Amino acid sequence: MDLVIGPLDLSARVDEALAVQALAFGLGADEVAVRRQIVLRHMTSPGARALGATTPDGRLAGFVYGMPNDRAHWWSTVVEPYLRALGNDGWLDDSFVITELHVHPAHQNRGAGRALITALTDTADQPRSILSAIDTDSPARALYHALGYQDLARRVLFPSAPRPYAVMGAPLPLRRR
Repeated sequence: MDLVIGPLDLSARVDEALAVQALAFGLGADEVAVRRQIVLRHMTSPGARALGATTPDGRLAGFVYGMPNDRAHWWSTVVEPYLRALGNDGWLDDSFVITELHVHPAHQNRGAGRALITALTDTADQPRSILSAIDTDSPARALYHALGYQDLARRVLFPSAPRPYAVMGAPLPLRRR
């Protein structure tokens, strides 16, 4: 991997990060504009932090960010009933949520995503991590499973999201190869 993993001032580089996310996730300009405001708001949350994967010339090739989970946050209020129905809503307490993890398509499948998420969660004070991912057999879900994440709820529907998601949780530190 020719990328350097390190701290990222996501608020300052939000447009560059969202350009990576748009390519990796297939977002249109309207979705990017909405997500820009969400990212900027998230980065003001207590304990929120981000890491970037940069090329030797300083371009952002990937990023991850997250924060200690708060049951009052929108994401938690959406996933809580799904988790509660399966007896897994305790995962919302004392956990570090991975809010976004994206790697530019030209840099995927080379370990950048794994390096980003493990570096971020290795510094978490919480004993576990949670996240949501599109509920399909994807490289992202395969990575999360390899890191020790298990499905806590599937077929989770977010307002305005066209596809269902899976909520996943793992004890920290994440599993290594």
